[in-house]
Amino acid sequence: MNIVYLDFDGVVHDDAVFLHPKRGIYLDAPGRTLFEWMPIVDELLTPHPDVKLVLSTSWVRDHSFEYAKKQLSPSLQNRVIGATFHHREMQKSTYDMMSRGVQVWTDVLRRHPTSWLAIDNDDDGWPVHCRGRLIKTDDRQGLSDNDVQIAIREMLGAFKLGSIFNAN
Repeated sequence: MNIVYLDFDGVVHDDAVFLHPKRGIYLDAPGRTLFEWMPIVDELLTPHPDVKLVLSTSWVRDHSFEYAKKQLSPSLQNRVIGATFHHREMQKSTYDMMSRGVQVWTDVLRRHPTSWLAIDNDDDGWPVHCRGRLIKTDDRQGLSDNDVQIAIREMLGAFKLGSIFNAN
């Protein structure tokens, strides 16, 4: 199984996302919309029908897995096999104490994927042995950055070759 760990904020849209009791979730970035770069994820994954998605976003913890999954296009929803946060298996406080990289690595150890990579704008606290599998996005550019798209294509291509991107 090949997995892409997908964050939302700073990846599929600008990182300036907020939650307001009356407005709900909103993006405070003029000219930007929530999930505006989601079609890029679809485009990048289309040549790789075997690649699955695991949601590594705070949207799962803050709202729910089903809510977060439903924000994606139907084709991406079909790829989603889970999330790094599992409310039945872990306490929110324990999960919140982990860096994003540790959250992802913990999930890798549980799922044992053949190959994996993570797309995230947060690179703080990533285990050293996982940094080569992280494609870091800019908070404001996310997946709209051509260099990021090239890096993702290269890593997905490496999945097919069975290169060093295995789980171990």
